[in-house]
Amino acid sequence: MKTLIVYTSVHHQNTEKVAKVMAEELEADHIHTGNAQPETLATYDLIGFGSGIYFGKHHKTLLQFVETLPPMTQKRAFVFSTSGDGKIKHHAALKEKLVTRGFAIVDEFCCKGWDTVGPLKLFGGINKGKPDEKDLAAARAFAHGLKNKV
Repeated sequence: MKTLIVYTSVHHQNTEKVAKVMAEELEADHIHTGNAQPETLATYDLIGFGSGIYFGKHHKTLLQFVETLPPMTQKRAFVFSTSGDGKIKHHAALKEKLVTRGFAIVDEFCCKGWDTVGPLKLFGGINKGKPDEKDLAAARAFAHGLKNKV
């Protein structure tokens, strides 16, 4: 299974840590959104899309990248994120964009990440040290489980 992980990681590299652990488990290629080329996605069997969550949505560069993708025919994808609250509910906008482009979402993953955006910066943020080893082990287990879903 040829896999690619496209991610945006901005402030503390929370999402990059998760993306790299998943890529290692899946023996996948991984690339920052800014370096990804839409036309190359067709050569992969499974594509992961992830970023930190900003004001309830994935990072704008990831969402904009997905909007540039050509239509796919049931290309398998998974969605992941890191955020202050670690909740999957923030994946809705990205999943909707991917489904509109013809992707089939096979699963999703999220965990808490160190968050110092906006007013959180004033007191050092929340979840310092996250994702930690336990979170990265969960990301690895998630990626391992993807092997059975594709």
